[in-house]
Amino acid sequence: MAAIPDFRADGLLSPGDYEVSFAELRQSILVVGPGDPTKWPNWDAAWRATLVANLETLTRQLWQVGITEVFADGSFAEDKDHPNDIDGYFVCDLDRLKSGELTRELNLLDPSKVWTWDPSSRRPYRGYPKKQLPMWHRYRVELYPHVPGLGLGSGIRDKHGHELEFPSAFRQSRRDGTPRGIVKLRYGGSV
Repeated sequence: MAAIPDFRADGLLSPGDYEVSFAELRQSILVVGPGDPTKWPNWDAAWRATLVANLETLTRQLWQVGITEVFADGSFAEDKDHPNDIDGYFVCDLDRLKSGELTRELNLLDPSKVWTWDPSSRRPYRGYPKKQLPMWHRYRVELYPHVPGLGLGSGIRDKHGHELEFPSAFRQSRRDGTPRGIVKLRYGGSV
């Protein structure tokens, strides 16, 4: 699948991986809006464009250290006028992650040194019930490492109370577990 389609009636993208460059993402329904602006008067295209710029900064850092598979979703990939952030994940190697090498390499690239998933690094943000990672505070984007084959839990539960394995949790709505689409950022995509 290439182009990002219109939202379904429930406000979600149809299930699937929608691979796009950053240029295509900026021109997609996720940024410019779902059609007639008079029907979407509160659609915050400027905020969504800012989120995409921040996502691009972090994604390009991942690409620089050899990570090529990066996915984005969350409320950004829904018909929410003003999403809080962009959530996502990237595919990486366990040894590199476990040794701290990946975090070190990424923090050498990022001036704010935001790359960490250590729970003790989370800080509160006014009006939000959960503490956020440093990358969220700086970029309003949270990208999590995924090591295929480990069957790691995500902390997100399905409608039956079962913990979802990572990254399947990203492919369904947190509201009710409805399957939804996700954006895959095309490696080396043009600006």
